[in-house]
Formats: sequence, C-alpha cells, structure tokens
Amino acid sequence: MKQRRSIKIKSALLIGAVMAIFISAANSEPSESSSESHIEQMQIVPGLIAPAAYKIVSQREVSVDGELATLTRFEREDGVNAGLGGEHFSVLLGRDERLKGFVRLQLELLQGDLPSKQEARKISRAFLATFASDLLVNFEESWIAPHDEKLKIMEDRESKEVTLTGIKVKMRNANDGLWFWVIVGADHQVMVFERDIKWLNLAGKRGTEKWLHDAWLVEQLNVH
Repeated sequence: MKQRRSIKIKSALLIGAVMAIFISAANSEPSESSSESHIEQMQIVPGLIAPAAYKIVSQREVSVDGELATLTRFEREDGVNAGLGGEHFSVLLGRDERLKGFVRLQLELLQGDLPSKQEARKISRAFLATFASDLLVNFEESWIAPHDEKLKIMEDRESKEVTLTGIKVKMRNANDGLWFWVIVGADHQVMVFERDIKWLNLAGKRGTEKWLHDAWLVEQLNVH
C-alpha cells in the first residue's frame, strides 16, 4: 500500500482571464535512504477563482466517505474576520482532481438583491456545465429556495454574527442517488457548491462529512 502523503502548500496562482487555483501537493521531506518518497503533484481547477487579497492559510488531507480528498482554506490577507466561522474561501478536491465542493463566504455578500428562482437555476446549470458536467447527464431537481449561512465578523472590536442568504438549487443524481447543490449569492455568483452527498434516510440526516462547514469543523477539530 502507498504511504499516505502529508500535503503542503507550494503556491496559489491567479492568471489573467483564464484563472485557476494551483495547489502543489508534496510528501513530507524524504530521508536519504528514500528519495523516491518525495513526489510533487500539481492539481488544477480551471476557472475557479480565489477572491482578491486572499491567501492560503491551511491545507489538510481529509476523508470523504472513505476516500481521500484535499481541503484548502483561503482567508483575507489582512487578517480581518479570520478563523473558523469567519470570511473564507475553501475548496475540497478529490484525489482524482474532481471538484467535490467549495464555499465562498464574504461580508460583501450581505449587499445586493437575491436572484430569482429562474436566475438561480440558470446560474447553477452554467456552473455545473463547467465544473461538474457529469451531474447534468441524469438528475432530478428537488427544490429551489433561500438558504442562510452564518458568518462571524468583528465590528467595533466586538464579535458578532451576520446571516448571508443565497438561493439554493438542490438536485439529486438519478444514477447513484447522491445529492448535490449550488447556492447562488446576492452578487449572482455561486457561493457554495457540494456534490456526492449521501443522505441517511433512516437516521434523517446527512452521512457525508461536512468539511466545508465551519460549525462542523469546530466540533470535529475541537477548536474555538
């Protein structure tokens, strides 16, 4: 069996009109007797743009329904509203370089008018055509409705919680029964995408890990 690799950041580049997030994954430093264990692999998600003036603050290898994936978190370079619960852009990539999901929670999303259901559907379809076209082959639309995400910010040196509302388009892959959704924000751009979500019908809850959800991360990592 291959030894599990600890992944570290090499770089994140934004390039012109055709932008992408570049993540270098590498093994821990090789010993003199085993230089072959040092393997560097570039993962690219064409077109997925990190917000301006954001930097990578963490990257970890995680398990998603028993399969390895890479969770990368970007936060503001100025350190404002940092930490779990604060402003961030996080990306979940499968080992096959498939985009499993991402979340973009920014204070700017408090501004603007929400898209209509028809607009949200159109935006979600265009997003899926680019980043997850396989999901459009055979799917069922479940519902379209407003969805809230909580965001912790500092205001007048005090911590407060605000609510970011988007329009969620929830769908189900008819081929495997797994769920996926796109949430369109007040800026009429996608703020959340998740795919391949298992639902435990008997338990009435989600079975797939919630690596893109800060409230869940706080519980799992036991940090505050």
